[in-house]
Amino acid sequence: MEPLSLHFSKKEPDTLVIGLAGDWTRENAPPAASEVEKQLEAGSQIRHLLFETEELAGWDSVLLTFLIRVRNLASSKNIALEEKDFPEGVQRLLALASAVPERARDKKEPARIPVLERLGESTLAFWRSLLDMTDFIGQAATALIRLVRGKARFRRSDLLLAIQQCGVQALPIVSLISILVGLILAFIGAVQLKIFGAQIYVASLVGIGMVRALAAIMTGIIMAGRTGASFAAHLGTMQANEEIDALTTLGISPMEFLVLPRMVALFLMMPLLSIYADLMGILGGLMIGVWMLDLNFMEYFAMTRKSVHLNDFWVGLTSAAVFGVLVALSGCLRGMQSGRNAGAVGEATTSAVVTSIVSIVVAMAVITVVCHLLNI
Repeated sequence: MEPLSLHFSKKEPDTLVIGLAGDWTRENAPPAASEVEKQLEAGSQIRHLLFETEELAGWDSVLLTFLIRVRNLASSKNIALEEKDFPEGVQRLLALASAVPERARDKKEPARIPVLERLGESTLAFWRSLLDMTDFIGQAATALIRLVRGKARFRRSDLLLAIQQCGVQALPIVSLISILVGLILAFIGAVQLKIFGAQIYVASLVGIGMVRALAAIMTGIIMAGRTGASFAAHLGTMQANEEIDALTTLGISPMEFLVLPRMVALFLMMPLLSIYADLMGILGGLMIGVWMLDLNFMEYFAMTRKSVHLNDFWVGLTSAAVFGVLVALSGCLRGMQSGRNAGAVGEATTSAVVTSIVSIVVAMAVITVVCHLLNI
């Protein structure tokens, strides 16, 4: 391997000749472009740069980097540079390097969007989202009507699988959360009621709270994070893989084949899970009543039975059914709206959980107001 070398000469007063010799490879330390700059500053009348490459033995990216720096230096000083004496491969690579201009380092900051324009865009986006949601609910209602008339097209095995996923497989997490909610509610009530010697009313507090509202709300939130997110991820992945487009091409309604079984499954399972959550929550309150307040089991049971009425049970059951439909619609809606990449599937899953929980809270507020107006 020959060591690289760099020498300078002048053919004419305004022409500087740069001689390249040896192996211009990574094994040899390349000279800095500042040496060329010193020669250009020494001869202020220089207007042309030429290269002599007859003694060049070998080259790689080291030579290309050096030549690009010299070319940029010459361009900044308005000096013409002749590249015709370079090897053919070097000429092609230099042409390729200059085909795409270098990105400017100092970019201008993007113009600030006026507040009113941003507000208008947000309003239009919300309006479009509201229209899409209304259209989706309409299609779901149409699919449900076709189901009642016996004309909906979906696989019964999909419905049974969705019932299993929404029902039996959700029992462990529902049991844990419901017992803990009952424990917490009873403990908070016991701390206050114990001051007045009214510990027995802990049974009323836990019973009415769980049966009328808390069991349905907590079950709905659990299903939103567990099942609604699963629905969104599953349908979002199908959207990314163009499987939903394939169903539409085959003349199969995605609403009936994909959304309807999931919506029916959650509509059927949520009331049952809510009843189970009622029992677990009352059991959690019973633990506090027996162990902390020294209440008798039969006393606690009798007070719970006296306090909880059938109206409370039906309100909780109706709320659970409504929450089940909302969770199913939110998960399927965000899944069907998902983009066609992995990131969009994750965003759809997050949006499904947020939409489900917000819908549950709003629906619970509406149900509470209606029950108050009807004196239920």
